[in-house]
Amino acid sequence: MTGSADVKRLPPVVVVLGASRAPSKYGHRSVVAHQRSGYRVWPVNPHADEIAGIPAFASLADLPPGPVDRVSVYLQPEVTLPLLPEIARLNPREVWLNPGAEDSTLVDRAQALGLTVVEACSIVDANLRPVFRN
Repeated sequence: MTGSADVKRLPPVVVVLGASRAPSKYGHRSVVAHQRSGYRVWPVNPHADEIAGIPAFASLADLPPGPVDRVSVYLQPEVTLPLLPEIARLNPREVWLNPGAEDSTLVDRAQALGLTVVEACSIVDANLRPVFRN
């Protein structure tokens, strides 16, 4: 008989919404920071096939099925607002609105959809400083 201790735990999944191909952008640094911290990273960018060597998805609808632990947002609030129903369908444990990605209307609507919102830098939470190096 197999007990719960025998179940292999998968790494947590983070969706980086607004992931960037440009290494100087926070949306790129987030992909790298989360990967280094042990997350499976699903970058979302409609203009990229890959980001930091990780296959990218054109939209939230293109993500593979399965649980999502975190959505880390690097988009302007007016761009994110219409995406909230899709984010809610992912049923993430938390939605991180990084500096510049938050506003009160977005937070209120996200919470009304039952989303747990964190207004902070997810890169710092991933235990890496968002230091830029060339």
